[in-house]
Amino acid sequence: MKRFILLLSLFVSCVSCTALTYSVAANERACFYTDVKQTGIKVAFYFAVQSGGSFDIDYHVASPTLKIIVEGEKERQGDFVFTANEIGEYRFCFLNDMSTFAEKLVDFEITVENEDRAELPIKPAGSDEDVSPLENSVRAISGKLNSISRTQKYFRTRENRNFATVKSTEGRIFWFSTVESIAIIAMAVCQVAIVQYFFTGSRKGFV
Repeated sequence: MKRFILLLSLFVSCVSCTALTYSVAANERACFYTDVKQTGIKVAFYFAVQSGGSFDIDYHVASPTLKIIVEGEKERQGDFVFTANEIGEYRFCFLNDMSTFAEKLVDFEITVENEDRAELPIKPAGSDEDVSPLENSVRAISGKLNSISRTQKYFRTRENRNFATVKSTEGRIFWFSTVESIAIIAMAVCQVAIVQYFFTGSRKGFV
């Protein structure tokens, strides 16, 4: 059990992760940075627009030398991994320039993971413990947890979008019903006025 905990702690220690929720105002460019201290590091970037406008946003990822690594326009969500070939600060930017009034609520996660596996302490000579299957099990568990986490984020995004759609539909139904009611009342008033017009004074002969 102690070896399992040690293995898990060594595996987790080689990963740093930042998960945030940020509201990008209209015409705003919001950038976030992560520091990579050696080459050959895996950097994962995930984002999803939770609310605002058409649930889309522009984005780009730039290297420390401002070289664009990946970019997109009017994307609702993205999930990709790249290998850092330069040392320094990598920039992750969201651009809401296309929107003049709608702010966008964005969930995103930046993960920096060392490709090199953490080294376990050398086991004593003659030990019968087989660490390799345990190590594979820990990595499999970690992979499953990441998969579950991404699935939860996906369903959260779908829930928010569906809720926004339902809310928008309710608003349209309300205003359509209001306009319809006003139109019915106006038509009834017009009909009463026309009937009174024909049955008043000398106009009775027209009936």
